[in-house]
Amino acid sequence: MKRYEEVLHRGYAQSFEVKEIIFQEKTEHQDLVIFDTPTFGRVMALDNIIQVTTRDEYAYHEMMTHVPILAKGDAVKVLIIGGGDGGILREVLRHQAIKHATMVEIDRTVVDLCTQYFPELSDGAFDDERTNLIIADGVKFVAETDQRFDVIIVDSTDPIGPGEVLFSESFYASCHRCLTYGGVLVTQNGVPFFQGDEVSTTYRRMGQSFKDNGFYTTVVPTYCGGIMTLGWGTDDADLRNVDVETLRTRFAAANISTRYYTPDMHRAAFALPQFILDLIK
Repeated sequence: MKRYEEVLHRGYAQSFEVKEIIFQEKTEHQDLVIFDTPTFGRVMALDNIIQVTTRDEYAYHEMMTHVPILAKGDAVKVLIIGGGDGGILREVLRHQAIKHATMVEIDRTVVDLCTQYFPELSDGAFDDERTNLIIADGVKFVAETDQRFDVIIVDSTDPIGPGEVLFSESFYASCHRCLTYGGVLVTQNGVPFFQGDEVSTTYRRMGQSFKDNGFYTTVVPTYCGGIMTLGWGTDDADLRNVDVETLRTRFAAANISTRYYTPDMHRAAFALPQFILDLIK
């Protein structure tokens, strides 16, 4: 029996039964492997870290996307950094109010392979006329662009290898510069049970640029270790406290079908357990 083992966390590993290796290659930026499993469907790993599975991807993509867009309420222009599998782009474009979605991905191979082997993740989003796909360094893009965005979503790998610079103080400052007044930055921020230092560091660094910063949570089974944190940065503190009735009205107007996100889950996601609060004291 073939197995694939992820050893992201010291002293702990998760193992997948592999039905078939679909693709394996060292790209210009990272080691990439795609394989099929009986439990989680099709899986992609980068540098031996699980990135996405067809069975549980919605728990991540929906919460990364709908929380900032529905909290903002009037977003029309979104920037995605990373997200080469297309899942975030898919969810963004389900909001008909979004007029422009710019996606900056450093590795063209990830986009091409996911379009080929995970077509359901992007679900045609790369062909949407509102999409502007740019193959470039996201750090360089936000440092140099003249464009401004209502929401920025950073769908990055962990702060290892090419993803490390997306957790820097200078990157957060550049994102702040690229936001419209009262805009929102959301970032992938790991599983705090294992990656507590990442939470503490992000909170400190993001706080140098945003008047209101913190975290909300989601649960993705293959991101092992319990709940994961999603970073939140904005200058409008009211956005994390939008009442549930307003969220329900906005969600109903968007007419989007979801498998994880609900307005009540949106509100509850900002309630953090004590061990995370202790990390950001």
